[in-house]
Amino acid sequence: MKPPSCSERSCLCCNPGHTPLRTWEPELGGMERLVFSLTLLVTCLALRQDLTGKVFTFPLESDTTHVKLVADKAKNLLTVTVCLRYFSDLRRSQSLFSLATPSSDNGFLFFKPELGVYNMYVLGSEATFWGLPDRLSEWVSLCGTWDSDTGLAQLWVDGKPSSRKALKPGGTISTPHSIVLGQEQDSYGGSFDKGQSFVGLITDVHMWDHVLPPLDIHLFAEGSTFAPGNVLEWGDMEYTRQGQVIVEDKQSPVWQTEISKKH
Repeated sequence: MKPPSCSERSCLCCNPGHTPLRTWEPELGGMERLVFSLTLLVTCLALRQDLTGKVFTFPLESDTTHVKLVADKAKNLLTVTVCLRYFSDLRRSQSLFSLATPSSDNGFLFFKPELGVYNMYVLGSEATFWGLPDRLSEWVSLCGTWDSDTGLAQLWVDGKPSSRKALKPGGTISTPHSIVLGQEQDSYGGSFDKGQSFVGLITDVHMWDHVLPPLDIHLFAEGSTFAPGNVLEWGDMEYTRQGQVIVEDKQSPVWQTEISKKH
């Protein structure tokens, strides 16, 4: 069941000072009703903001702190690309991007089990990638693509492509989606593990409902102009924060600041 649009949500979320004119309540079973209610609650509480030049800072280990992102398109996904940048000094396992569905907690997941190793999950199936760039206390650009038709999945780190591996050919990442930064979901929207929490900074999160061509991924990695995500867009993001997550300006290295002043 597709969640209501913003205009439909307003009667449920109740814009301050307004009285609901009508209600919108789909006919659902017990578990479906619970999932729908949780999805609607997150959507109602979400803040929409242009996050250009901003970062989410996760300053401590936690089994509660996270950010939930609200997709602009509530649709089943047969192809997908997710790109983001992260900055961390952790050597232990941590989650970078977690999308869960009611039937698959690892619907689409970027996970680092250790330094220099990347895992990508699609509908519970896992592929491991070695030999890609990974650095402590530096910004790293990460993109991942998946195509249901062939099952081919691929990671790109700082513009360097991985090998292509098969994950769930013919699969569908069905709605509703729970998209979380800072934690790895072991159930739809929850069951977090402190030992897998992300500690560091995340920025420039974008998601598309198609596979980006290599040129566009390189443009993202280089910080050049690119077409923003049509499912998640950093410059027009709807999200909620839970726990100790800070939204702050992205810091530029001192030497870059000095160069910009001279020019």
